[in-house]
Amino acid sequence: MIKFKITCNESNHICDKSQYREASFWEKLKLNIHLLYCKFCREYTANNQKLTKTVKEAHLKTFPKTKKEALKEKLHQEMDK
Repeated sequence: MIKFKITCNESNHICDKSQYREASFWEKLKLNIHLLYCKFCREYTANNQKLTKTVKEAHLKTFPKTKKEALKEKLHQEMDK
């Protein structure tokens, strides 16, 4: 038998997994059932979606790995002086 009732902690964990497309169909189903009756988790999910959307729209760029390593090495050299 499949357990559909989940705790708020489980709900939040599934919400986080869902944002990164790591949640299974059954997890998403259980999450949606939980969201029908839990106001707090609905708010958590809405805020999580807003945060994800904001980060995607920010078009954040990071250093390539080679530049990160070079900067790290330079910092270590400066700290050793």
